[in-house]
Amino acid sequence: MRSFLIFFLCFISFSLVSAQELNCEIVINAEQTGQSNLSVFSTLQRSLSDFVNQNTWTNLEFENNERINCSMFITINSFEGESFSGTIQVQSSRPVFGTSMISPVFNFNDEQFNFNYREYQPLNYNENSYVSNLVSVVSFYVYTILGMDADTFQLNGGSEYYEEANRIVTTSQQGNSQGWRGADGSRSRYRLNTDLLSNSYAEYRAALYEYHRLGLDVMHTDLLAGKMAIAGALEKLEVMNSRRSNSLLLRTFFDSKADEIERVFGGGPEIPLTPLVQTLNNIAPRYSRNWNSLQ
Repeated sequence: MRSFLIFFLCFISFSLVSAQELNCEIVINAEQTGQSNLSVFSTLQRSLSDFVNQNTWTNLEFENNERINCSMFITINSFEGESFSGTIQVQSSRPVFGTSMISPVFNFNDEQFNFNYREYQPLNYNENSYVSNLVSVVSFYVYTILGMDADTFQLNGGSEYYEEANRIVTTSQQGNSQGWRGADGSRSRYRLNTDLLSNSYAEYRAALYEYHRLGLDVMHTDLLAGKMAIAGALEKLEVMNSRRSNSLLLRTFFDSKADEIERVFGGGPEIPLTPLVQTLNNIAPRYSRNWNSLQ
């Protein structure tokens, strides 16, 4: 009986562990404040790590090896009392099927990050109400990471997560912090979420799926077919760019993918590169050095 109880408890424990979706590294950098040794920063880092990694964000169960690898690098530029101002750099990646390759999916630097925090205060997410800007911002990026990861495995698979992120955008507007409204600029959380849910940028999400699932994930068995699928995904982005040039989503895509694209097309088997390079220089001229190396 005792053996059975131990087994049962272990099973329950494993089930709870496997329910968490993210393996997220949280880093707080407070060097610019000149007081980076204060305990509040290490406490905040531990609290945020527990908040992101130990919460259950979906109704799905993830095995430990299925958890999404991501990071949130928070730079504190200044603080006074319980009021903090800084930036948050958010990144995520996913494995490539049949290989040891890790592919970057999301890379976004949010410079509109101000929040209040009292050391040891609990961090709890409530989908129906506004708690704090700290909880809202971090939760918003959790759901954005989940959505983008899902989009790479299934066409438009991330919709429910973007919708949850949209609820956070709506409820957070009552907090009067930057980043949640249309007037807060072209790189705001509002703009990122609105564009992800807009049909005007449908090619972006289709490209995420085709690039990863039909491209990278088949390259271990058919390298040429994988490259052709990736080139097709990039052509979809050109269509989107012709309608909405220099969009936030396009810049976000290439901030993650420029170096990887260069590596993918830098070796054989070869596909026609001249039209591909023209496409890349047209939609992502900022990375022309990467594209010119392909010629």
